Amino acid sequence: MKIGVLKEMNDAKVAIIPDIAKKFIEENNQVLVETGAGHLASFDDRAFEEVGATIASREETLKEAEILITINPLEEGDYAKLKPGTVVVSLFQPFADPAVAEMLASHKLTAMSLDMIPRTTLAQAMDVLSSMASVAGYKAVVRAMDHLPRYFPMLTTAAGSIPPSKVLVIGAGVAGLQAVATCRRNGAVVEAFDTRLAAKEEVESLGAKFVEVEGATDDKGAGGYAVEQTEEYKQKQQALIQEKASKADVVITTAQLRGKPAPLLITEETVNNMKPGAVIVDLAASTGGNCALTKNDETVNQNGVTIIGDSNLSASMPMHASQLFSKNIQNYFKLFVKEGQLSLDFDNEIIKSSCIAFEGEVRYGLN
Repeated sequence: MKIGVLKEMNDAKVAIIPDIAKKFIEENNQVLVETGAGHLASFDDRAFEEVGATIASREETLKEAEILITINPLEEGDYAKLKPGTVVVSLFQPFADPAVAEMLASHKLTAMSLDMIPRTTLAQAMDVLSSMASVAGYKAVVRAMDHLPRYFPMLTTAAGSIPPSKVLVIGAGVAGLQAVATCRRNGAVVEAFDTRLAAKEEVESLGAKFVEVEGATDDKGAGGYAVEQTEEYKQKQQALIQEKASKADVVITTAQLRGKPAPLLITEETVNNMKPGAVIVDLAASTGGNCALTKNDETVNQNGVTIIGDSNLSASMPMHASQLFSKNIQNYFKLFVKEGQLSLDFDNEIIKSSCIAFEGEVRYGLN
């Protein structure tokens, strides 16, 4: 099959790196890569050509591809340029906008939405959300250290001793756990909070203290996302977070509700009670933010507290983020691209869940 890879419009990552393109070619596929697609991720056109991929224009890639892989969805006008029956693989987020499945079906396309892959052990090797969250959790700590006007680790010097920084991580999913681990490697004292009790053991295994509020609704079937909590719980949660945040040098927030605005966890009052020089990194910025003062894709300052709103920190580490994303795609394709042929088995739970349109028919919502 002809597998097409486009240059992302607002992202430095590339969906397929040369090493994975080579694997696809060895499996009797052709790979077309738009000119400059990997440039910002440090994979130039020559690297793709050396493994046997064809460098093509955007128009040619859209016209020729039988399977098109993108990280972010295209403009609707680009979908109109694809041949009917083309398989389009991307992060469509139909839970946020169900109409996207209808739009794709109207162009007679088959659409595979990477964010609909079940977040199970069986599908772990294909889980791009977890891969990108891991990158974001690491980079959130790097960004925080860059803005923090003090050391992270404890230091004993001839001029006196410096105590370690205190970090509060809110949300101990993949991003939060990576943030905890990175903070600990850099010598900070870390506390982590999550509504899911299953996170407690993981947090403590990384050397951090788990902050617990009794009475949480714990939905193990939420696919790695937080779930809506009762008003009584929210009030207890808010009081504890304000207490912990007021003592923290860094707060990293990662809590998201699938298909809903992110839960508000840090109020303006809490920010005003934080130390001057403290830093908040809000990874839920694109869905409203966990902090009341977060502005998506912006860094703001409130009473000496720096608030960084960025839900796409993986794009700031494009080389390794692309490598991980690309490997996830390779593992995903093993389910339905075999010896250069397309084979979609809707009895397979992963394919059933992630296929949101099939040959012009909407499948999202059928599961």
